[in-house]
Amino acid sequence: MKRVRCPKCDNFITFDETQYQPGQSLVFQCPECNKQFGIRMGVSKLRNTQKEENPDENAETNGCGSIVVIENVFHYKQVIPLRMGDNVIGRYMKGNPRCNTPIETVDPSVDICHCVIQVSRDKKGRLRHILRDGPSNTGTFVDNQILGDRERRIITDGTLFTIGATSIILRLSQEDNV
Repeated sequence: MKRVRCPKCDNFITFDETQYQPGQSLVFQCPECNKQFGIRMGVSKLRNTQKEENPDENAETNGCGSIVVIENVFHYKQVIPLRMGDNVIGRYMKGNPRCNTPIETVDPSVDICHCVIQVSRDKKGRLRHILRDGPSNTGTFVDNQILGDRERRIITDGTLFTIGATSIILRLSQEDNV
């Protein structure tokens, strides 16, 4: 299955690419804004999705770990590298400067700025990841417990947390996972 993004409202439309030949032109109508637009199979002017940009589960660019995003309802997996400082996690929205770690999702229960993972180093030089809620409308859950408004939780490699209907797993590089 492939997804195309509406150029007007950024809504994703999913279709089965195996039904079409390379070079074939397709016309879509967005169910959200009714915008009609066309694509040509095998040719894309859109940027790669984060899944295609970071296909490896251990994908990292700077050694700060990564998050593995699994949309429970929509079965779409992404690996997004983290950076030092605040990583504001939320639903991708065109032109949103506040969210620096966007998730490409159609899950309506994920806010535009849902939660934050702060990456820093402790006195011994080891990575420390602290999770806090955005605040968001639906909350951030760690081990099936909702984080309070001002609560911060230290998370480690393999920690599973949930925002909306989307599950996220923290992954650390091998050298920081000791």
